[in-house]
Amino acid sequence: MRLFNGFLEGDPDLAIDLYGRTVLLHNYAEDPAGAEAAAAKIRQAWQFLHGELPWLQAALVKMRSVPDAQHAARRGILLEGSAGQIDSKICEDDVWYALDLTMHQDASLYLDTRLLRRWLKINLAGMSVLNTFAYTGSLGVAALAGGAGRVVQLDLSRRFLNLARVSYQLNGFPIREEDFIAGDFFTEVNRLKRRGELFDCVLLDPPFFAVTDRGRVDLVSQSQRLINKVRPLVNDGGRLVTINNALFLSGQDYYTLLKDLCAGGYLSIEELIPVPPDFTGYPETVAGAPPVDPAPFNHSTKIAVLGVKRKIAGF
Repeated sequence: MRLFNGFLEGDPDLAIDLYGRTVLLHNYAEDPAGAEAAAAKIRQAWQFLHGELPWLQAALVKMRSVPDAQHAARRGILLEGSAGQIDSKICEDDVWYALDLTMHQDASLYLDTRLLRRWLKINLAGMSVLNTFAYTGSLGVAALAGGAGRVVQLDLSRRFLNLARVSYQLNGFPIREEDFIAGDFFTEVNRLKRRGELFDCVLLDPPFFAVTDRGRVDLVSQSQRLINKVRPLVNDGGRLVTINNALFLSGQDYYTLLKDLCAGGYLSIEELIPVPPDFTGYPETVAGAPPVDPAPFNHSTKIAVLGVKRKIAGF
């Protein structure tokens, strides 16, 4: 869970996450003076947490605004404990997820999509699933835990997909190598279309911005294009789950975009899935406001479930 969301709870330079017995402290300060002040607050926060939660074993600090060359600071530097004490797995809703908290500037498991994982576990029994931009595969793992018949994990990074394989092993799921696709989203989606592949549910959880020699991902200006790219892969009566975490794209603008896509009658908005309150802040802890209003969503991570209908002669 997220213990402290400073952006909404009073200190935008700081966020604190809990993974098992490991605390992950994010230092978002952008200028050197602010970074030093944030570092002092981080040390103070750790002292407080360790006093309140004496069972904690390790603390990591990630410097989120340092240059790319400072890889170690981005991946995480130990503040307390040893490398062997950093948690390498957690259990959420009776499902195990492998962790590598120092593999990447993120933490290998996104906590703001916890309720989506729960939804996938409940709603996709017996169904086929394509998880695009899979990262470490947690959404697909949740679907399998709920009895999904087949899950295809697609991500550009083979290293991220290897962690998904560890999650499969932790849960006793069979590993079918053909269902782990390490490749460019645009190339692989086109290949799946040419093969006539169809899925009961497609998950679309792209990064905020990315460019390869095959295409461009921009969640502010090109969300519609990405949705249209994958919806031919959805079975008639299936679902397309789309996630947009663009901080400066208002919830109403994104909702209007989705409604425009639904105007032809082949897509429909079935459900909006909220972000849990440890991310949004509780009524008694909220001390700030996001830069743009996320409503009708409850957070800048905007999650929608779309129903899909197919044309008789094509799509």
